[in-house]
Amino acid sequence: MDEEGLIRAHALDETRRATLALVARLDDDVMHRPLDPIMSPLVWDLAHIAAYEDLWAVHRLGGGPLLHEDLAATYDAFETPRAARGRIELLDRAQALRYLEDVRKRTLDVLDWAGPSELHELVMFHELQHTETMRQALFLGGQPGGEPEMLPSLDSDPNWIEFDAGEFEMGAVADGRFVYDNERPRHRVTTKAFAIQSFPVTSATFLSFAEGGGYEYRPWWSEEGWAWKQCYDITHPGGWAGGPPSDLGAPVQHVSWFEADAFARSQGARLPTEAEWERAATWDQGRALQAIGAVWEWTASDFSGYPGFRPYPYREYSEVFFDKGYKVIRGGSWAASPLVATRTFRNWDLPERRQIFSGLRLARD
Repeated sequence: MDEEGLIRAHALDETRRATLALVARLDDDVMHRPLDPIMSPLVWDLAHIAAYEDLWAVHRLGGGPLLHEDLAATYDAFETPRAARGRIELLDRAQALRYLEDVRKRTLDVLDWAGPSELHELVMFHELQHTETMRQALFLGGQPGGEPEMLPSLDSDPNWIEFDAGEFEMGAVADGRFVYDNERPRHRVTTKAFAIQSFPVTSATFLSFAEGGGYEYRPWWSEEGWAWKQCYDITHPGGWAGGPPSDLGAPVQHVSWFEADAFARSQGARLPTEAEWERAATWDQGRALQAIGAVWEWTASDFSGYPGFRPYPYREYSEVFFDKGYKVIRGGSWAASPLVATRTFRNWDLPERRQIFSGLRLARD
């Protein structure tokens, strides 16, 4: 294997080490059962990572047959939706780990003779994203790995960074690395003048909203948000049932888009559009905004394709979610790898979801 191949193999190995370390301290019961109705059993995620790598790094890249074609449907995210994964027969922990190991040997064999490919980055990014999803399940199940060791903290009020109306280049630069299709093509976007906070909203500030009647004051909530809040008796961010976190200066997390939107209205502000967020995050190498990557940040934008969007390498990653009510989230979280969550990376979720490590940053005209 040449030097470039060895570098790629090392990166794949480091990603796998992180995955295995995450589950090493968990007992079999935690691995095998769904930790929450909206999440997969962790053993499903492990075998899914293996199946995905086998599909792209061995079958599609190297032309070889799938290692376990009989398992392809079970570990396909669309063929087997989350609601079904806890009710069907799955590989057990030892079998899932063996599946990962066997596929990796095949991947390295193909890498040796075919050379490095951006598909290796695809499977690596996919695994990194699934380890964050697994941390969401661990959070919901109250298990180790579901909470950050530390988040950046703010001692005073954040500054407002002002931008004049103007154009900027939005989207990822094609520089030889793998880039998700929804980040392309790069295009010019004009924003009106706006201001954006230098630091995400803290738990202290959100606590004032909650204790000050923010969850009861109807005018601050959208119609859909109020109905959701009433239906599920939402009175505080996710994970606050036992009280707010000890570090109130850290960014609030486990906030839904509905809560973020209501909070912004209560402050006489709004959520930034994703164009505003990216312009601020990429301006002067991103030094305008602090704590990017601490928590995902909700935006006002619906998830859709950029002008000239073309699906790659498969439409199920992005296109099937366009214009279906999903909201764009930006920036990354403490559980997300910075290799994936760049300043142009677009995440998305439904406006009611709170298992994600999501907070917000305020904007205003």
